[in-house]
Amino acid sequence: MSFFINNNNQNRPGAICGNPLNGLNEKVLIEVTRVFDACLQNETITGVTLTTSNYNPASPALPLTYISAETNQAIGPTTTNVVITRLDNRPNFATVTGQVTFPLIVTYRDANGILGTATATYTTDFSAVLCVPQPALSPVEVKVTGQVTSAVGTYTTENTFTITACVQIIVKVVADVDILVPSYGYPCIPECQNIPTVCPGVGDISLYPTTVGPNQNTTR
Repeated sequence: MSFFINNNNQNRPGAICGNPLNGLNEKVLIEVTRVFDACLQNETITGVTLTTSNYNPASPALPLTYISAETNQAIGPTTTNVVITRLDNRPNFATVTGQVTFPLIVTYRDANGILGTATATYTTDFSAVLCVPQPALSPVEVKVTGQVTSAVGTYTTENTFTITACVQIIVKVVADVDILVPSYGYPCIPECQNIPTVCPGVGDISLYPTTVGPNQNTTR
């Protein structure tokens, strides 16, 4: 069993059926990253020069045949030189500019037909007009995610490829804030399928901490 397998408990994630107010039992203060605005920038850029290193396997036989390049999502892009310039005629909006650098994994085949990979980086500018809240104690940040992919390219010289890159950049204006939200309470966590045993010697223990509400009698 799981949240979605043979589970008819009302306290489970999923689509709401019936009256959405049915089951609401508290207001919960949660700490979240709030997204105030975001946009997607798509570009296809030709003639991108990649300088490669960290060959695997090492010392491939030249010349190389280019296969593809893609973002190394295990590392992810980094953002630098972010500038927020507010618009005089729109005080809650600003031009957000900066640079984003993508770590890439380049796949090739060497002169002996051996498949290999190398690493490279690609840096590009971004610019967008976005809603940016006024300064507050909770600082506003600009976060950039995205990816670079390429299936078109050629081997130019040693350690160099020239490619056509498809670049997707998502620019977000975010801040870590406390938000009060309505809640249905804690979910019911069902037992996993094919796990029939229980840990010996372990007594019953609550899955979640007990909520102390304003209407409960507590010693102060």
